[in-house]
Amino acid sequence: MKRHLLPLLFLVGVACLPAHHAQAQDKPVLNSAPPGPPPATPRPVEKAPAPAPAPTTAPAPAPAPEPTAAPAPQPTPDSPSGLNFPNRNIPKAGLDGDKPYKKKFIYTNFGLGYTSGGGLNQFSVSGAPALGFRLSEKFAVGPGISYAYNSFSLQDGYSTGTPNNSLTESGSNSISTNSLGFKAFAQYIVYKEFFVHAEYEVTNAQIIYQDGTSGYFFKRTQNVTTPLAGVGYRSYIGENAAFDIVGLYNFNNNIYSLYPGLVVRFSFLFNIGK
Repeated sequence: MKRHLLPLLFLVGVACLPAHHAQAQDKPVLNSAPPGPPPATPRPVEKAPAPAPAPTTAPAPAPAPEPTAAPAPQPTPDSPSGLNFPNRNIPKAGLDGDKPYKKKFIYTNFGLGYTSGGGLNQFSVSGAPALGFRLSEKFAVGPGISYAYNSFSLQDGYSTGTPNNSLTESGSNSISTNSLGFKAFAQYIVYKEFFVHAEYEVTNAQIIYQDGTSGYFFKRTQNVTTPLAGVGYRSYIGENAAFDIVGLYNFNNNIYSLYPGLVVRFSFLFNIGK
């Protein structure tokens, strides 16, 4: 019996081998290897840098011009020497060339003077505003008023012959006066900024005189005439203003004069109206 069962079992085992092999292929195979590191994240693809722009060559700077010497002044009909006086190119006050000149202006001055003679020193301060009228571009006339202050003092070493050898009866060696008057002036521009000036003044003046008996000096009031003439220089400030320096000579210079022999005035001119 055992002899017949062994061959039968062998045949059954052989018949079951293909089915078992198929089941073995369908069963998943477990990965028995140890876990590895997670897969690396793929690196982003870097773009190639854009090519740098080709450097541009700046144009070479133009060579600086060589300094040239200023031309020498050339003579002109208005300037024979080729040189100009200061303020020559500033518009003239009231004289605009081809423009109509302004006919009216205010002319005021401030004067200082000093002289000595006859044993006395005389210091003078004066002011005289006037209204000017241009009869042409160069010739102007006008009326005005004047005020003058004079101070007389005794010269050192001079003897008055008075009992106390003083200038006044009160014993002072100085005496002052105040005077107010009216005047008329005329002015003519000779060349560019240079002009001649003349005026005649009549003043109700305080003057000093010496008493022949006592020798003392006293003040008294009388009318005094003063003829003045001289030259001046004008510096233009703009189209409507100018500054003058004028030197005048007093043709009636004596002990009763309101002004000394030489008077220096600083005058201002202001155009008004059209």
